[in-house]
Amino acid sequence: MAGHSHSSNIKHRKALVDSKRSKLWGKLSKAIIVAAQLGGGDPDANSRLRTAIVDAKAVSLPKDNIERAIKKGIGELGGESFEEVLYEGYGPGGIAILCEITTDNRNRTAPEIRKLFEINEGKLGPTNCVSYMFDRKGLVIISAASATEDRVMEAALDAGADDVKLVGDSYEITCSPDKYISLGEALENSKFEIQSKQIARIPQSTVDVDDPETARKVLAFIEELDDHDDVQSVSSNYNIPDEIMATIGSA
Repeated sequence: MAGHSHSSNIKHRKALVDSKRSKLWGKLSKAIIVAAQLGGGDPDANSRLRTAIVDAKAVSLPKDNIERAIKKGIGELGGESFEEVLYEGYGPGGIAILCEITTDNRNRTAPEIRKLFEINEGKLGPTNCVSYMFDRKGLVIISAASATEDRVMEAALDAGADDVKLVGDSYEITCSPDKYISLGEALENSKFEIQSKQIARIPQSTVDVDDPETARKVLAFIEELDDHDDVQSVSSNYNIPDEIMATIGSA
């Protein structure tokens, strides 16, 4: 999930995760199945599978679930065959939205996602209508209270990070996707307080949403998309100023 500041929205998503752990586990299992389908069941030889397992372990997906998902992916247990689809379009206030989908039935999923766009004042668009506005990056969020900026900067850059930014009470650290696992491991070994990490589509620029009602619609829409079983991730280029977020929070 991207938009507002990355750290604020990842915290928002974490709150949802706490109450919807089984749904998250299902999505992570799908990611493992697809990775194994595409590249085999050996994480040492399949970097995508290795990343999916790291993400699954980060939210305590049980080992048995991980092993079962790998076996499904390589065909040992049979089951569904998933495909990946990227839906893109626009939301309230003209914000850009990307939905990464993993589905076993595109004919079911497509109208459901289209309907969510329609009822939330959005519109699906053609391929690459907004995806060119985003860069795919590894993203690690660290609590600013856990270390000084100089220490975080030094450790992150030494581990291959592209950029380190202080945003609110968190450091946002980005890297190329191929550095994602090694960067995360290096920061964990440095004993920083890691709040979240993921491969994300990060907007090259943002659109300010400075109307409280539009901001509420944006957040509600993102949450509805994120809650859909077939949606693996949602990215957007909105930025809700702090004063508007405060208005929403106190409403």
